[in-house]
Amino acid sequence: MSRHGDISSSPDTVGVCVFQYPMPRLHTNKEVMANARKICDIVKGTKLGLPGMDLIIFPEYSTMGIMYDRKEMFDTAASIPGPLTDLFGNACKEAGVWGVFSLTGEKHEEHPKKNPYNTLVLINDKGEIVQKYRKLLPWTPIEGWTPGNLGTLVSDGPKGMKISMIICDDGNYPEIWRDCAMKGAELVIRPQGYMYPAKDQQVQVSKTMAWCNQVYVAVANASGFDGVYTYFGHSAIIGMDGRTLGECGTEDNGIQYAQLSISGIRDARANDQSQNQLFKLTHRGYTGVYANGDGDKGVAECPFEFYHQWVTNPKAAQAMAESVTRSTIGVKCCPVAGIPEPEEVDEIKQLADEMNLT
Repeated sequence: MSRHGDISSSPDTVGVCVFQYPMPRLHTNKEVMANARKICDIVKGTKLGLPGMDLIIFPEYSTMGIMYDRKEMFDTAASIPGPLTDLFGNACKEAGVWGVFSLTGEKHEEHPKKNPYNTLVLINDKGEIVQKYRKLLPWTPIEGWTPGNLGTLVSDGPKGMKISMIICDDGNYPEIWRDCAMKGAELVIRPQGYMYPAKDQQVQVSKTMAWCNQVYVAVANASGFDGVYTYFGHSAIIGMDGRTLGECGTEDNGIQYAQLSISGIRDARANDQSQNQLFKLTHRGYTGVYANGDGDKGVAECPFEFYHQWVTNPKAAQAMAESVTRSTIGVKCCPVAGIPEPEEVDEIKQLADEMNLT
């Protein structure tokens, strides 16, 4: 049984801690390394207070902050593995815990010609990097990270629990949760650097996606004010039934801790019926199909036209989205630095047409 309120864990439960780190405002590699050493001290100190803790999770941007200056972003971009992950690995090994840490950013393969990635690392209790995840869906139009190219991943975590990681805005897309769950994830970890005004929506979406995908969810969000945004906190650990086991408020350095049952989630996925979304999606209408004498597997084919289109013809799927939204990345009534306004896009397209480049 998953539970909340104690400091232990058992052979059947993974002790998970989300740490609500205040958003730093940093500018140099020296400042980043000093902040990383502070995070390492937190790993070791929190383990003393929570002896059952198997895994500690820090928010997006907690290591490096948001580099609002483009030069600083490139100057502080890190290699993985590298000095930062070495620090974190040593801390995990010394404390005997697993950890999830944010690197914003990770150097692109063509650094410095292309923007960095927004990356998480999952490090085990031996200090080894077990999973590296690059954010698939950067928070456009503000974030300029190169979109991730590693897909979603599932790794064996502490005590064998299956773990996937996503980052912040990733979590607003139901597809990423389903992909993780269908690959076997039992715990989806969602570090965030989420700010007001979207508090209510972000608290809600993680709970809803836990329920819809029969997964545990661990959200580590930032708190505080970095001179630009105010981060709403509310880091939380959510049960696979969508109910919150523990949730922070808006405080700096808040924690929540819960024990997540390995056998509990596996039993539910094997034996639950009416709300077993993962099974029912790909065995559609099996009750009626069986009654009709057409087998005991239901309908396996995907009934959703958009997903067929996206897989077989991505440009056509893009056109579908544009037909119900807009055809330009910029919005004239709300210009964002670095994003062309619609007239500028039209002028570029017209010039390309005239030069027979399209």
